[in-house]
Amino acid sequence: MTGTRKLAELSGPAVTARFTTDTIVVQPTGAVEHHGPHLPLLTDFLLADHIGGAAVERAAAEGLDVWQLPTLAFTKSDEHSWAPGTVWLDEATMFDTVVQIGRAVALTGAGTLVFANGHGGNVALLQVALREIRKRFGLRTFLMPTLARVPGPDGEDADELGLGIHGGAAETSMILHLRPDLVDMTKAKRWVPDHLAEFERIRFNGGPVSFGWLSNDFGTPGVIGDASRATATYGEALWDVSLDEAVASLHEIARFDPAHRR
Repeated sequence: MTGTRKLAELSGPAVTARFTTDTIVVQPTGAVEHHGPHLPLLTDFLLADHIGGAAVERAAAEGLDVWQLPTLAFTKSDEHSWAPGTVWLDEATMFDTVVQIGRAVALTGAGTLVFANGHGGNVALLQVALREIRKRFGLRTFLMPTLARVPGPDGEDADELGLGIHGGAAETSMILHLRPDLVDMTKAKRWVPDHLAEFERIRFNGGPVSFGWLSNDFGTPGVIGDASRATATYGEALWDVSLDEAVASLHEIARFDPAHRR
């Protein structure tokens, strides 16, 4: 018990005794959603749970007062609502859920709440929730990804044209590293909507023009990326970089002060 960094494994009085305004609480957010014929529904849950949990453990070993809440499995995954097996919350339910988690964290006496997110469909909503939780409860609030984006060492993602956002080389490789028993590479193919690469402004991530989409809009089986070239070696490389990035982010969060008072 004394070595745990999982908040829910503590007793209520232990939380009261240990938590201060320097305490950081990490809430991993995953998803249970369609990831094509080759990956499990809980792909994003695994990313958030494994990387978020490992980052908390390492950051705590390096001296941070950081604790992990149980990973959220059901989140805003309605872009995959057409696919059987997806379990999602609508935006109002999800927003209210994370705000109420913020309220509960504030009542522990902790000063910071970090969402360690493994599902891209949560990002916009969580960004809005950060300010709402900050406004209502006074917590410092942050959002960080759990999966870093690095090129495949053997060009695993080289043929994705920058479009490998869901169930492609990176996510498939990570699950090959974490839970190879859940991956069926005999069903993994290249599912890249090549025609989208010609657009300079309309992009999934980082472009000046964004667009609303469902994952069955692209003539693929709900996958956008090249899963056929995924490898466990690439997954291990992604794991190492993702964990390093998450731990470094927690250290920055611990010393962040917008008014430079600390």
